[in-house]
Amino acid sequence: MSLKFKRTSTQTSPQNAPINPAHDFCNLDGLLTPDERAVRDKARAFAETEIRPIIADYWERDETPFALLPKLAALNLAGGTIKGYDCPGLSAVAAGLVSMELTRGDGSVATLFGVHSGLAMYSIAFLGNDEQKQRWLPAMAKMEKFGAFGLTEPNVGSAASTIQTTARKDGDFYVLNGAKRWIGGATFADVVGIYAQDDQTGQISGFLVEKGTPGFTATKIQHKLALRALPNADIKLENCIVPASNKLGNCHSFKDLARVLVATRLGVAWGAIGNAQAAYEYALAYAKQRQQWGRPIAGFQMIQDKLVRMLADLEAMKIMTWRLSALADQGQLTDAQASLAKMHNAAKSREIVALAREIMGGNGILIDNHVARHFADAEAVYSYEGTNEVNTLVVGREITGVQAFV
Repeated sequence: MSLKFKRTSTQTSPQNAPINPAHDFCNLDGLLTPDERAVRDKARAFAETEIRPIIADYWERDETPFALLPKLAALNLAGGTIKGYDCPGLSAVAAGLVSMELTRGDGSVATLFGVHSGLAMYSIAFLGNDEQKQRWLPAMAKMEKFGAFGLTEPNVGSAASTIQTTARKDGDFYVLNGAKRWIGGATFADVVGIYAQDDQTGQISGFLVEKGTPGFTATKIQHKLALRALPNADIKLENCIVPASNKLGNCHSFKDLARVLVATRLGVAWGAIGNAQAAYEYALAYAKQRQQWGRPIAGFQMIQDKLVRMLADLEAMKIMTWRLSALADQGQLTDAQASLAKMHNAAKSREIVALAREIMGGNGILIDNHVARHFADAEAVYSYEGTNEVNTLVVGREITGVQAFV
C-alpha cells in the first residue's frame, strides 16, 4: 500500500486567513476538527486584535490590563474542558489551542486566564461537591467571579505533596495557618483554592477561601522580570477561619489534587508553544526585511540554520502535545506524559526564544519588538507547574520504575 501526501501552498481555516505553511510546517491545522479550528481562530483573533496592540506598555509598567477581562469573558472559553455549569466543554486539544494562541499574544494574559479557567475552575469541577459546583462554576465561566489557586509555598515548590500549610477542624469551621507564594491573581480573586494538611486525616485537603475572609492576606510580589502583566501574590493565612462547607468535598489526598495538576500541566505545555511560535514568527519576519551587506539576512546560511532549528523543535512540540491532548480526550493521559510535554516544551521554548533574540540582534531586546517579552516569559514557564528537574524525574520514574527523588 502506498501513501500519497499532497502539499498545498496554504492551509485554510474557517474563520481566519490562510495559514502560512512556514508557520505550520507539519500541518497541525489538518489534524484539527472544525470545532477546534473555530476555537483556535477565536483565541487567535483576540490575541491579535486585543492583546498584542496594547500589551507591551502594560508589561513594561508591571500592570495588569483588567479592561481585557470582560472581552476575554465574552469569548465563552473559561472552564475549558468542563461540561455543564455554563462551561464550554471543549476538547483537551481545543483548550490547549486556547492556551497556545493567548500565549502567542502574551504569556501574562494567558497565564491569568489559565489560572482562573484551569487551576481554579478545575479544582472545583474535579474536587468540589455539587453545591460548590453550582455556586461557583457558572459565575466563573462568565468571569463574573474570578478564581485563583494556592498550592506553592515559600519553602515548598514542585514537591507539592509536602506542603506545610495546616487546616485544623474547629466545630463547623476550619482554621488555616501557613503561607503561599507566586499565586497568580490572588490579589483580586473572589475565591482562592487553598490546599493544606488536614489535621483530621493527615492528608491534603482543599478549601475555598473567599475574598474578605479574616486572616487571609494577599500581597503583590514586586520586581518580577517575567510575566509582568500578571499579578502574583504572597499569601499569609493567620488563623484564617473557613466554613466547613467550603472544604472541597472530593479532595481527600494529594492523589486527588494531582488530577487538576495533570490537566493544567498539558495547558502549560501548549502555552510554551505559544511563546515559541510568536518568537519564531517575529524572527522570521525580521530576517526577511533586515538588510545587511545589501541583502536580507534571511539569505545568509547562519540565519537559515537558526530558523530551521527553531522550526524543527517547534513543530515537534506541536505534534507531541496534540497527540497527548488527544489521549487526554480519550481518558488515557498519564501523569508522566503530561510531565514529559511540559518538561520538553518549556525547555525547547526557552531555546527557540533565545535564537529569535539572537537573530534580531540588539533590536531583540526592545520591548516594542515583542521577542524580549516572550524571552523573559519563557524563563518563568521553565520553572512553574513543576520545574524542569521535577518533571524530568517524574518521567524517569515512569520509564525505569525507580524513584530518584524523595
